[in-house]
Amino acid sequence: MPRQLGELEDAVMTRVWQWNRPVTVREVLEDLQQERSIAYTTVMTVMDNLHQKGWVRREVDGRAYRYTAVSTRAAYSAALMNEAWSKSDNPAAALVAFFGMMSAEQQEALRDAMRIVLPTLPGGSVPAAGEGTGEGVGEGPGEGTGEGAGEGTGGGSGEGAEAADDAEPDAGR
Repeated sequence: MPRQLGELEDAVMTRVWQWNRPVTVREVLEDLQQERSIAYTTVMTVMDNLHQKGWVRREVDGRAYRYTAVSTRAAYSAALMNEAWSKSDNPAAALVAFFGMMSAEQQEALRDAMRIVLPTLPGGSVPAAGEGTGEGVGEGPGEGTGEGAGEGTGGGSGEGAEAADDAEPDAGR
């Protein structure tokens, strides 16, 4: 996996990804100069570094190179998330913390992604928005949120799994 990008490298790659075509150092330079003062040699060095890292490929075009992205921004983002997750000493806790930081839109995007991925995994399925497992999410007994518990259990009161255990077998069905 290629290494993480620095701020200037990210600015250059953003242009390469947005334009989605082979670009020259001069084109990237002119676009970057609309935001900041930057030298041609700096952009050339950054693009060479990106080539060395494996983020772009280049082809000779006259006396210049034309650079093309090797992967998408989505693939880059996924690689960063995978790298960060793999370095955690407690991957499950890292995921729980990450999911807790997500906005409602990000949570919906996660559900959409899981609907695509899980059918390919053994026994995989993902609850739809507002559905749940009946298990609370929390740190101790009965401290779960019970959000979206579905099927009549854990109705968001913080009762989580205990509510499901105390309920009659077919209650709420």
